[in-house]
Amino acid sequence: MRTLKLPAGRASGQHVGKKEKWLGYLAGPCGALLLNAVLAVYLNVFYTDVLKLTGVWGGAFLMIFPIVSKVIDAVTNLLMGQVIDRTRTKEGKARPWLLLSSVLLPVTGILLFTVPAASETVQVIWIILSYNLFYSFAYTIYNMSHALMVPLSTRETKERGLLSVFNNVASVMISGIIVALIFPMVIMPMLGVNRTSWLLTMSLLAILALPLTLLEYFYTKERVTEEIGGSETSRPVREQLKVILHEKYWVLIALYFLIYTLGSGFKNSALVYYCNYVLGTYNDGVTQTLVSVIGGIPMGIGIFAVWPLAKKFGKRNVTLAGFILYAIGGVICFMAPRNMVVVLAGQFIKNIGGLPCAYVFAALFADVLDHIEWKAGFRCDGLAASVNSVITTIAVGLSAGILNLCMSFAGYKAPDFIEATGETIGYAQNAATQNVFIFFFVGLEIITAVILVVLLKFLDVEKHIEKEQAEIRARKENA
Repeated sequence: MRTLKLPAGRASGQHVGKKEKWLGYLAGPCGALLLNAVLAVYLNVFYTDVLKLTGVWGGAFLMIFPIVSKVIDAVTNLLMGQVIDRTRTKEGKARPWLLLSSVLLPVTGILLFTVPAASETVQVIWIILSYNLFYSFAYTIYNMSHALMVPLSTRETKERGLLSVFNNVASVMISGIIVALIFPMVIMPMLGVNRTSWLLTMSLLAILALPLTLLEYFYTKERVTEEIGGSETSRPVREQLKVILHEKYWVLIALYFLIYTLGSGFKNSALVYYCNYVLGTYNDGVTQTLVSVIGGIPMGIGIFAVWPLAKKFGKRNVTLAGFILYAIGGVICFMAPRNMVVVLAGQFIKNIGGLPCAYVFAALFADVLDHIEWKAGFRCDGLAASVNSVITTIAVGLSAGILNLCMSFAGYKAPDFIEATGETIGYAQNAATQNVFIFFFVGLEIITAVILVVLLKFLDVEKHIEKEQAEIRARKENA
C-alpha cells in the first residue's frame, strides 16, 4: 500500500464539514448497509423458502453452515484488522479499503443469489463459497474500514457524536424504510419464491452499493491518523492483545456488543417467519410493515432527541435507561404475542428504548479506543475493532444456525411456488414452530436487555475522557 497512488479524498480541513457529514457519513454508507440489512432479514428466507434447504443433512446443514462460515469470517476479521493497522497511505489506513470494497460488494452480493438449479451437492457448495466470499471477504473489508471512520475522523467529542448519529441514520433510518416498508408491503408479495425475481431484485441492491461506497471513500477523512502521522509504528499483535484484553472498558463494550448482536440477530432472523405464521398470514403485505413501522417510528424521532440527551446525561447513562424501556416493551409483547395491538405497543416502547444504542454506540466505542491510547501510549484501532467484530460475527452465525435447527426440529413447512399460475402458497405452521418464532422474536431480547443494563453500569469511560484526550494531544505536541 505504500507505493499505491489512490484518488484524493474531497473532505478537507481540521473540522468536519457539511459535505462530509451528509455525503460521507449519511449517504455513503447507505448502499453497503442497506444490502447487509436486507440480507440479514431475507437471505435465510431465500435458503429456507426459495431453495428449500431446511431438511438438508437432516436439518443440520442450515445450522452448521452459518456457524462454521462465521468462524471463518471471524478469522478474516482478525486478519483485516492487522492489515488496516499496517496500511500507510496519504488517504489513511482504513479508507483505502473502502475503495476496494466498493467493487467487491456488488460482485459477491450477486453471487449469493445465482445458485444454479443443479443437484443438492452443487447447490450446497455454491452457497458455502458465495456466502463466504461475501461475508468473510467483501463485507469484512468494508465493515472493518467503515467501523473505524468515526473513531479516526476526529477527536472532537461533539463532532464525533454528530458523526455517530449521521452514521447510524444510514443504517437505522434509510435501511429501515426499505426493509420495513417497501420489502414486506410491495417487494415480498411480488417475489414469493420465484428464483428469477429474487436474483433480479437482489442484484439491483448489490449494484447500488458501488457508487454509494465510493461516496463514503471520497467524503471521509482520517484526522486522527494524520495527527499521528508516521510517528507510530504497528505494534506486535501479542502486545496489542495484551493491552485490549486487560482493559476493562474494552472487555465491557465487547460483551455489550456481543449480547446486543446476538439478541438482534435472533430477532432479525425470526422477523419474517413470526409475521407470516404467528401474528399475520403469509406475505400479507401488512403485518410485517406494521410491526416494523410502528416499532420504528421512534428511530425518526431519535435523530433530534438522542444526541442532546446524551450530551446532557452522558452516552452511557442514556443508553442504560433506554435498555430498561427496551425490556419493558419486550415484556408487553411477550404477554400477548398473537395480539396485533399489544405487539405494536410493545414494539413502539422497545424501539424508544433502543434509540441511544442505535445512535451513540460508535461515539462510545471511539471513547474506549482513545482511553486505550491514553493508557497504553499507542492505538489499537484495527485489532480492537476486529476482535469486536469477531465476537459479533460469531453471534450472527449462532443466531441463524440455532434458529434454523429449531425450525427443522419443530417441523417447519416451506411454501410452494405454483409455476402454472405464478402463485406462492404458504402453509400454516404447527404450534411448536410458532413458539420458536415467538421466543426468538419477542422473548429473547427481554433477557438480553437486562444483561445489557448490568454491563452498562460499569462502562463509565466518559468520566475522564476529555482530560485523557487533552493529555494525548499534549504528548503528540511534545513529541
